[in-house]
Amino acid sequence: MIELIDISKVFRNKNVETKAISNINLSVADGEFVCIMGPSGCGKTSLLNIIGLIEAPSSGKYFLDGALVSDIAERDRTELRKNNFSFIFQSFNLIDDLTVRENIELPLVYQKIPPSERSARVDLALERFNLKHRANYFPSELSGGQQQIVAVARAVIAKPRVILADEPTGNLDSTHGEDIIQQLIKLNEAGTTIIMVTHSMMQAQRSHRIIHLFDGHVVTESYTRAAIKI
Repeated sequence: MIELIDISKVFRNKNVETKAISNINLSVADGEFVCIMGPSGCGKTSLLNIIGLIEAPSSGKYFLDGALVSDIAERDRTELRKNNFSFIFQSFNLIDDLTVRENIELPLVYQKIPPSERSARVDLALERFNLKHRANYFPSELSGGQQQIVAVARAVIAKPRVILADEPTGNLDSTHGEDIIQQLIKLNEAGTTIIMVTHSMMQAQRSHRIIHLFDGHVVTESYTRAAIKI
């Protein structure tokens, strides 16, 4: 489904050129759960942003479902991103003046889903993630773990093919972090492709494949016991 060939990303200003990732070659099959690991500043987030069509690569080729998407126009990238990807961020990125219900509903508004269908799908998401009693709360009234559960619910309600999770448990305690990982595993078992950035080897071992980055390069790639069980 996803194929990157010699992908590089360079950030430039007047005085400095910084190469975030260099000559990355990576394929992700439909239904995989892949973890990306490496030290801070090694290019993990840049790679995730390119996969999710937030950023365009400086060079190389990116194929999505066999179609070249590395050099398409911003409008086309936005449309593909909306129809294929959802993001879960470490910082939650909830909208403070929207309720839990409204935050979860937002992707469906962008997709121009009719109000009656939006309401039904949000009701199901609130039930699935045990958030019904928090539906009318604002993010500031929730714990960090509860906010991240809302972020997961928001990410999945649009039924994306791929969830890109950037350190989704980094700000959480172990109990809430495990809740998030369990939700991602369930989504993957239901057919959603997961690509997750993490610093936790324990969490990475729950995926199918681990990609290690260092200084913008893929240095190792390994399959886990979870993959062997498939």
